[in-house]
Amino acid sequence: MGNTSSTTVLLYVAIAAFVFWRVILKQLAGSTLSARSLWLIPVILLAIGGSSTLNALPTAGGTEIALLGADLVVLTVLGVIRGGSVALSTRDGFAFQKGTALTLILWLVTIGVRVGFGVLGSQLDASGPLTSASIWLSVGLSIGIQNAVIYARVRNLGLAVAADRQTARVDR
Repeated sequence: MGNTSSTTVLLYVAIAAFVFWRVILKQLAGSTLSARSLWLIPVILLAIGGSSTLNALPTAGGTEIALLGADLVVLTVLGVIRGGSVALSTRDGFAFQKGTALTLILWLVTIGVRVGFGVLGSQLDASGPLTSASIWLSVGLSIGIQNAVIYARVRNLGLAVAADRQTARVDR
């Protein structure tokens, strides 16, 4: 069981590092929005997470499933709030997103909540394979919801989203 716990911790650390590097730092530095930048990471995470979650569900207990449900609800709400916290403007004719101090705080809360659900599951003796298998799903859902909110805000403001070729040129 000790090996499973250390594997779970390493998985949390790896995912937190990935999210921090690819999503959080990019948001805080600011970036031109493209359709690809809005959907690529969430779709990859949801596909991996959905598959691993489905594989782990048959052996999961009721408490573990309930914790996953609560985790998904809370991370969805945090995604909505984070999406509203991102500053939007126009740069070179295209929508430009830049995370705020509140966005950073909300990301730290998001990571803390996800880790907290894992710890709670362990305390409740409900930290089976579903807990670690679903991390990609919950993080992908949270990022996807955040990006959907950002996209809706961009559309409401009438801002243009860059095509992928243009984004590569504009961001360099």
